[in-house]
Amino acid sequence: MIETVLGDPLAALMAVSKGPQEPGTLSGWAKGLFDISGGEFWVLIAFILFVAFMVWKARKAIVGGLDARAARIKAEIDEAQRLREEAQALLADYQKKQREALGEAQAMAKQAEEEAKRLRAKAESELAAALKRREQQALDRIAQAEAQALAEVRNLAADLAVAATQKILTEKLDPAKAEGLVTDAIAELPRRLQ
Repeated sequence: MIETVLGDPLAALMAVSKGPQEPGTLSGWAKGLFDISGGEFWVLIAFILFVAFMVWKARKAIVGGLDARAARIKAEIDEAQRLREEAQALLADYQKKQREALGEAQAMAKQAEEEAKRLRAKAESELAAALKRREQQALDRIAQAEAQALAEVRNLAADLAVAATQKILTEKLDPAKAEGLVTDAIAELPRRLQ
């Protein structure tokens, strides 16, 4: 009989409903359990109602807890989504700023390069002008030195000629002839000074 109950529970219930069974056996216990006038039946009903009530109350608590957890998870997902969108917006903003800064840096580098070229060209032209001025000054000094040297040589030659002429005249010229030459030279002096 026990093998029948373990193998087929429906057969056990059918056996319980078939008339009187011996107390202390599984079929006797099952028959007493479903007897409406017996206490086991009402304990079973009370137990089933208690379990149903607990399941109903627990279901509300469980469902409420699950709903609260689902709401909390949804809020966390929404917050994560908002943070993600915010992070993407910040990333896009920083990338834009980086591109702008790179563009500004390139523009500044190009401007600095152009300024350096302009300054180099200006310095080269100023250097060339300064060299030309110095060369002209050197040429002017050389010309001045040449003129001064030439004047000194002329003066020296004139002094030597005068001295040589004076010596020759004093040695070889008679006083009457010397007087005539001095008079002629004095007369000719205004014409030569012009």
